[in-house]
Amino acid sequence: MKRIRWNSPVVLWFTVLSGVILLLNTFTNGTLIAHYFTIYRSSFSDPLLYLRLFTHVLGHANYTHYANNMLLFLLVGPLLEEKYGSKKLLSIILTVAFVTGFIHILISPKTGLLGASGVVFSFVLLSSVTGTKKNNDIPLTLLIVATIYIIQQIYQAVTLNNNVSYLTHMIGGSIGAVYGLAMRQNRR
Repeated sequence: MKRIRWNSPVVLWFTVLSGVILLLNTFTNGTLIAHYFTIYRSSFSDPLLYLRLFTHVLGHANYTHYANNMLLFLLVGPLLEEKYGSKKLLSIILTVAFVTGFIHILISPKTGLLGASGVVFSFVLLSSVTGTKKNNDIPLTLLIVATIYIIQQIYQAVTLNNNVSYLTHMIGGSIGAVYGLAMRQNRR
């Protein structure tokens, strides 16, 4: 008899936690995510600011936002977790959360930021480096994915009037690419 295997602990727990937070948020009329899972500028003496620097990636505005992030996250994440390990993947998630959150409060003090799209885009760029040979060459797949991705993000930032943080996507993607290239160097 085949068993279901909990194959990717970091990716699965992240997905479950994000879903539970979204569900619980409906019972709090939106205050749970607004107070604990959205990063926005507040006093540096507020201890919740430091918590939100990391937890904002677990909050999502609605089910569509959650589903769009988690589908790609669940598609790419387990392969990366198998390749690099749970600790490395968790460190990438925490790095993306902190850097995107900190930059957001510096340059967008009047708006909130939430969602896992920065993490998702870090995984996309990281996956374009994964599986390549152990040498100093830059993989063509990375260059193609990065070029398409950057053009798309700039185009959407200029042409669409929505509340998507394209800068967060680009920062997350950049972190994923840097991690991927650094880990390739360390494998040699």
